[in-house]
Amino acid sequence: QVQLVESGGGLAQPGGSLRLSCAASGSRFSIYAMGWNRQAPGKQRELVARIASNGDTNYADSVKGRFTISRDNVKNTVYLQMNSLEPEDTAVYYCDAGASMFRYDYWGQGTQVTVSS
Repeated sequence: QVQLVESGGGLAQPGGSLRLSCAASGSRFSIYAMGWNRQAPGKQRELVARIASNGDTNYADSVKGRFTISRDNVKNTVYLQMNSLEPEDTAVYYCDAGASMFRYDYWGQGTQVTVSS
């Protein structure tokens, strides 16, 4: 069992930055693929970025070049650095952990990100 707790959300201005963190409990964090997903009001949840246990990453086209996912296997934490934020990035951001890059086995409770002037 893995428990995930997100933090770092809040209000940012367009063009600004935020860094989200997701702390994972339990052992064997390093073997899981980790990801960030988001859900805007009235829309389906969508993948933002994922990072494999070996550090390989993939990103949604809409965030490439602006967002960076990283992980610290000592701190059992995955991060999402978000730069050049746009109002369209406004959503609840959820962290997930999976046994592979194609599985979503555990979810956090979500953290709100609002981009507005």
